[in-house]
Amino acid sequence: MAEAVRQGYETRALVRDASRARRIDASAQTVVGQLTKAETLTDAVANIDAVVFTQGSSYGDASAAEAVDYGAVKNVLRALAGHRVRIALMTAIGVTRRGSTHDWKRRSERIVRASGNAYTIVRPGWFDCNNDDQLEITLLQVDTRHAGSPTDGVIARHQIARLLVDSLASDEADHKTFELVAEHGHAQPDLKPIFGALDRDPANTFDGVRDQVNMPVETEPERVRQDLRTLGSANQA
Repeated sequence: MAEAVRQGYETRALVRDASRARRIDASAQTVVGQLTKAETLTDAVANIDAVVFTQGSSYGDASAAEAVDYGAVKNVLRALAGHRVRIALMTAIGVTRRGSTHDWKRRSERIVRASGNAYTIVRPGWFDCNNDDQLEITLLQVDTRHAGSPTDGVIARHQIARLLVDSLASDEADHKTFELVAEHGHAQPDLKPIFGALDRDPANTFDGVRDQVNMPVETEPERVRQDLRTLGSANQA
């Protein structure tokens, strides 16, 4: 929230409890709602131009992952009711490695791609595990780092925030999916050339460029396939 305010955006935060939102930048508006309840999101998405998703559930809890990692994205898209926005979605490095939580995060990516909105999907490494001199932002498009530890890659939390917010106004970041880590060196002042060096996701597909072909859509739960059909048609109409 602080980064969005710093960059000059009129910023709105969805919070579950207004009394617990005191740490949010005072310049940001707060709206009370539940990501897991679509009917509570109307005010949160009213007249917005962009949405940044950073929610996450406890690792390994499949029911929570469906409700939060996936369901929250589905509910916001439904609440938007076809209104076009720019989306920045944060999932996780290694998301194409099969597993209950990762599978639901990956499904959230898929419904964003199906929605017809402009988007950037960011798969960050381990938060705040970087050294002080490890700030050179590095974007990857292979998703083969599956150790499940900081050896997969690390990134400062404030850099994740910067990249998510920067992507909202960058044509170079549109329809791009990538892993985000930091290497030893200084942070780059301009991320547009880094975004521009990436490949766009293929058209008419639910997966990111060079993603592993290990979760066929035709074998997905029927409720997920129905979401892809209904959200895709609703938002592309």
